[in-house]
Amino acid sequence: MKTFQIPEFYRSRIITPIKELRRKNDKLKRDLSPTVLDFGSVKFLIARHFGFCYGVENAIEIAYRAIEENPDKRIFLLSEMIHNPDVNRDLLERGVRFLMETTGRQIIPWEELKSDDIVVVPAFGTTIEIQNRLQLLGIDAYKYDTTCPFVEKVWNRAAQIGQKNYTIVVHGKPLHEETRATFSHSKEDAPTVIVKNQKQAERLARYITGEANKEEFFEEFSGQYSVGFDPEQDLQRIGVVNQTTMLASDTQGIADYLKQVMIKHFDLAPHEVESRFANTRDTLCYATNDNQDATYALLKEQADFVLIAGGYNSSNTSHIVELCETKFPTYFIESANKILDRNLIKHYDLHRKKEKVTENFIPDKDSVTVMLTCGASCPDAIIEGVLTRVLSFFPDARSLDEVMGEVL
Repeated sequence: MKTFQIPEFYRSRIITPIKELRRKNDKLKRDLSPTVLDFGSVKFLIARHFGFCYGVENAIEIAYRAIEENPDKRIFLLSEMIHNPDVNRDLLERGVRFLMETTGRQIIPWEELKSDDIVVVPAFGTTIEIQNRLQLLGIDAYKYDTTCPFVEKVWNRAAQIGQKNYTIVVHGKPLHEETRATFSHSKEDAPTVIVKNQKQAERLARYITGEANKEEFFEEFSGQYSVGFDPEQDLQRIGVVNQTTMLASDTQGIADYLKQVMIKHFDLAPHEVESRFANTRDTLCYATNDNQDATYALLKEQADFVLIAGGYNSSNTSHIVELCETKFPTYFIESANKILDRNLIKHYDLHRKKEKVTENFIPDKDSVTVMLTCGASCPDAIIEGVLTRVLSFFPDARSLDEVMGEVL
């Protein structure tokens, strides 16, 4: 796989060598067991897969190259390049400005742009409408396009099956940048509808089977279907693609469910299934799958609590948090700065959508075990910071050099 030139300050003297060693010793990714760093009084179980994925490293390399190659030009990002506050903060400090919020709300009017400005497309991709707007302004949207190759793979697959007269069902969060981009590209080739989750997929099934009428559909799926969508005609043949940062198991569950609905409703024999339901299993992102599989493996171990680092608006990180919450006390933090002291941690509550402070998050016992992981847009340096911050609360712990010498 291609390697990327990313700023050294995103790497870690602890985490990066561990990840490289695991890759070298397990090229086929068969060993999902966590890496163990045992300091005696505190032990860390570090997930097999986590941190910068191919698409994120590609985006970072392109963004910093844009800055380096255009010292005398104004540089804009359509919105956050990736969902990590530290990366976005560094880009802002280097003079890059955001044109929009992640929700799509305009920050800087299009009218303020000039033809010699540089606009960087984020890793989530962008809509065809925005690409056309930039072109009208004389700006090349493809010169510094950091769209993840795996997102583009979803677009290409949607186009392929759309051209075969399938309707596209997109599993994703309707307001997420990637989902908006995928929807925009998909609707060019096929009728398209977005489903948020399994519950909405089950509601969609009612329109496949004719149990509900089209007027109900237009109200229930308002803002989630393409112009001219006709549920009576456009749900005869379907294929499911996804926002790549969703839980792979959720997407597959939705696809499998809708497939069974089609089989039952149209009374399909096995060899007839593809006449109604397109096989799109190959669109699931490898990095999302790897990180989620590593999280499942991590949860087979025992620990006192889990620390997960990443941007609070990161979809893939949020799903890892959801998995860990089912078994252990889990603390979702942006960086080590959120660990206020040995007894206090400020962390994000996914359900209430706000930070809260928890006391005594580290149990008072002779030996503590901590699980550690992060999302696909989190730098290794952040994980190192979290690890060393927790380690600092255990003065009788073995030295970092001694432990690392046993691992590497």
